[in-house]
Amino acid sequence: MAGLFFEQFVEGQSFAHEIRRTVTETDNMLFSAMTHNPAAIHIDHEYAKGTEFGQPLVNSLFTLGLIVGLSVQDTTLGTTVGNLGFEDVTFPKPVFVGDTLRAETTVIGLRASKSRPTQGIVTFEHRGLNQRDELVCRCRRAALMLRGGAG
Repeated sequence: MAGLFFEQFVEGQSFAHEIRRTVTETDNMLFSAMTHNPAAIHIDHEYAKGTEFGQPLVNSLFTLGLIVGLSVQDTTLGTTVGNLGFEDVTFPKPVFVGDTLRAETTVIGLRASKSRPTQGIVTFEHRGLNQRDELVCRCRRAALMLRGGAG
């Protein structure tokens, strides 16, 4: 199990996640189709040529999911109970097919669960960066985590 238990996290702890991922046309089209998002800005190359971007934008919820997913191996794999919420989600720069994304995470809060003695809440800040080190996604995520030895 690669994930950390609640007690193993320290406020201010940072992770530079090793796994990177290049976004493909299939990622964008399949995610948009699976989420029933028919926005032309994501799926219509001819339409997108007439936008300020000149090409389709990768669906921002795919970007968010990918950035959080890239963090899992180092932080929550096998030790998370579930996500409690996301706050302050921003997308400062667009993501395009062919961009290679990486993630960084900082622990920004810890607190024991009041109602679940075998669990605690960790608040993460996740940042997604492209191959030019431009920030493309940022969010805060509260995750309900197992305490060590809890199962």
